[in-house]
Amino acid sequence: MLQLNIVEAVNLALKQEMKRDKEIVLLGEDIGEDGGVFRVTDNLSKLYGNERVIDTPLAESGIVGVSFGMALAGLKPIAEIQFEGFLMPALDQIINHVSRIRNRSKGRYTAPLVIRCPIGGGIKALEHHSDSPETYFVHTPGLKVVIPSNPYDAKGLMISAIRDPDPVIFFEPKKVYRAIKQEVPEKEYLIPIGKANVVKEGGDVTLITYGAAVKTAYEAVQHISNISVELIDLRTLKPIDTETIIKSVKKTGKVVIAHEAQKTLGVAAEIIARINEKAFYSLEAPIERVTGYDIIVPYPKHEDYYFINQQRIINAVDKVMKNSI
Repeated sequence: MLQLNIVEAVNLALKQEMKRDKEIVLLGEDIGEDGGVFRVTDNLSKLYGNERVIDTPLAESGIVGVSFGMALAGLKPIAEIQFEGFLMPALDQIINHVSRIRNRSKGRYTAPLVIRCPIGGGIKALEHHSDSPETYFVHTPGLKVVIPSNPYDAKGLMISAIRDPDPVIFFEPKKVYRAIKQEVPEKEYLIPIGKANVVKEGGDVTLITYGAAVKTAYEAVQHISNISVELIDLRTLKPIDTETIIKSVKKTGKVVIAHEAQKTLGVAAEIIARINEKAFYSLEAPIERVTGYDIIVPYPKHEDYYFINQQRIINAVDKVMKNSI
């Protein structure tokens, strides 16, 4: 076993998959000699050369468009977008082309393409460097959306994403890029896309979250001594593991959903709708959401006022318990 953080786990997955499959190529800004802004692709150009680890111009639409063409031609490109805010210039390629090619071609073509991108705040960055735009991509038919919360999941999910025949948006929560060290097998393993992880079992309330918020939620649960909390890490936002969610809700009857993204039309809203459709009569209290606010993420000085924290999660858990029938 290796002791790795998320950066190192993703790097290991890329290195091993590139060795296994010579059709895999990496594209992105400064990913070659510099190893990317967060060093996720560190040393890969030395191993596989600049024909497979390609430094691109600062042109996100071009990065994704070229990757899409490569995928149609039989390669397996992995495109890095340097920060989540820079995805916007590539939305035309992602939404109008990458996500639609299977449907447009009636199944003749697929796009085995991974778009990697750090997501979220917590590093005191500038504007366009701390957003959580996952809803845009969850809403888009034809895409899969993955967001690991820890090193072990990061490696296994990355390998699954690379081997998937369809396009995958792979978000990497930058707040916990190096905040968690974990045992990660050096040998190959896959974590299936679309399967949530029950981090901690409990019987009183279900706490659902993903990405960097999993660490915050887990730490909050450690301070809740009189309530049995079941903590679920979604891992994948599309497809969402509805089965695991509903099973837990039917057991506990009470739900808190936490995520860093803005509240309106966030992933929590979709989860609430699914619970209402499939487990409404199991609910013993109104569902609580702990989310970011419906504003642009503040500049570093005020960043901490925006993001969810342990106390907000603890307060939400207490509220659903007090409001239960």
